[in-house]
Amino acid sequence: MFISVAQAAPSAAKVGVKAGVLDSILAASLPVQLLLLVLVALSIVSWGIALGKWSQFKGFESANAAFVDRFWKAISLESVHEKISDFPDSNIARVFKAAYLELQRIADSALSGGGAAGTAPRLSGLDNLERALRKAVDTELAAVESRLNFLATTGSTAPFIGLLGTVIGIMTSFGHIAATGSASLAVVAPGISEALFATAVGLFAAIPAVVAYNFFIGRVRRLEINLTNFSSDFLNIAKRNFFRE
Repeated sequence: MFISVAQAAPSAAKVGVKAGVLDSILAASLPVQLLLLVLVALSIVSWGIALGKWSQFKGFESANAAFVDRFWKAISLESVHEKISDFPDSNIARVFKAAYLELQRIADSALSGGGAAGTAPRLSGLDNLERALRKAVDTELAAVESRLNFLATTGSTAPFIGLLGTVIGIMTSFGHIAATGSASLAVVAPGISEALFATAVGLFAAIPAVVAYNFFIGRVRRLEINLTNFSSDFLNIAKRNFFRE
């Protein structure tokens, strides 16, 4: 009796364990699936914050450059204040507005003193103007730094959340070994797969968040320097032109 070649050929090998990304997620235990969901949510929010901050800082830079150029070309502080609405995105313009309004309050209050005949009155109370400038700068920096803490939190906690998923996946593998009495690849692969996948997702969420946080903190520091320098310039102009020696 002859056996055909087709009958004698070995059957194709069957895949015992599916190792695709979607298969790993679907085969993962419920705790690991919940941890993966948390990590994906953290990553999405982090990317949203990073893109929003990038657009925000680009707007700050162009608006601040335009306002500073207008400020140094103006013939008086009043003319700058009249055009302040042209720079809604400039935080330097908002610092100027706060300082200008405080300067007006000082001039209208009992802190102002009479000058010589035919000259503008010389003011006192320079410390009030200094406090107004410092408060305005702090307010702008606080607004700029908002939501950056979320990036720092994601960067520091996401790896540990992924590590927790790793531990759960390895425990799942040991549980399968204990239940079946076998340590074959088909038994341990699902748990190991979800463990490694949880680690990878944790790093995927953490690394961009850390990079974005460090990048934007550097931009905040540069903005702080610009705001502080403008405050010093404004204070010097006010002291030289309006206040008593």
